Amino acid sequence: MKLQELNKITSPFGSTEKMPVLFLGHGSPMNAIEENEFVTGFRNVAKTITKPNAILCVSAHWETRGTYVTAMQNPPTIHDFGGFPKALFDVQYPAPGSPALAQETKDTVKKTAVGLDDKWGLDHGAWSVIKHLYPDADVPVVQMSLDYYQTPQYHYELANELASLREKGVLIVGSGNMVHNLRMLAWNKLNEAEYGFDWALEASDKMKKFILNDDHQSLINYHAQGKPFELSIPSPEHFLPLLYVLALKGKNETVSLFNDKAIAGSLTMTSVKIDKA
Repeated sequence: MKLQELNKITSPFGSTEKMPVLFLGHGSPMNAIEENEFVTGFRNVAKTITKPNAILCVSAHWETRGTYVTAMQNPPTIHDFGGFPKALFDVQYPAPGSPALAQETKDTVKKTAVGLDDKWGLDHGAWSVIKHLYPDADVPVVQMSLDYYQTPQYHYELANELASLREKGVLIVGSGNMVHNLRMLAWNKLNEAEYGFDWALEASDKMKKFILNDDHQSLINYHAQGKPFELSIPSPEHFLPLLYVLALKGKNETVSLFNDKAIAGSLTMTSVKIDKA
């Protein structure tokens, strides 16, 4: 039997055109049920992408010791927040899971042992944005956790190993926020269309320059970038999904930004699409 024929049998995902990669600034969970420019941005970017066989999402809201992927057939919608209207808690996003993609991911990653999880589901970092990409919930979704014991460099290198999934119809999505400091949020500016503290805007500008110049190492070493970065990334979980996305950028691929605004002083909604030139 030829190797190519064997691969078709052993791999649940056949070869496809290379899928893009997305980093989505997810912001408030209320974006799941509100109509605003950011939701429009998510919908518009979905129109530019061939419908995937499945989605692998790295969300800021699933931190674990070790690396895991959701492997159940029907992941529950997790309402991992408090203090929001009942309408938000009523939202269900019944996208199927994909045990096959979970196993494929486990087999693809060599840097660490990937565990198959049957307890998590889809947290709001995943469903609050994916529901705007695919409102019919007809694309299987698997989440990959963030190992909070590991360094940014480790996460970047692990993400590199996921590259082959892009050629099997898998849309890889990182969900977080580049600038994310909820403790310093300007609550009195929440209703303004755009507002950022000076330090947040400075950090955001530098981040975008590093992204557009393919200077990934400066982003990996964000601790060395000074006070604006320190304030913008007080904890790494919302920033790390960006590194997963950037690590997957291939040669001659283009980077574009959308939803590029600061809100409430200390949060940016900036999102990134990586695609073939």
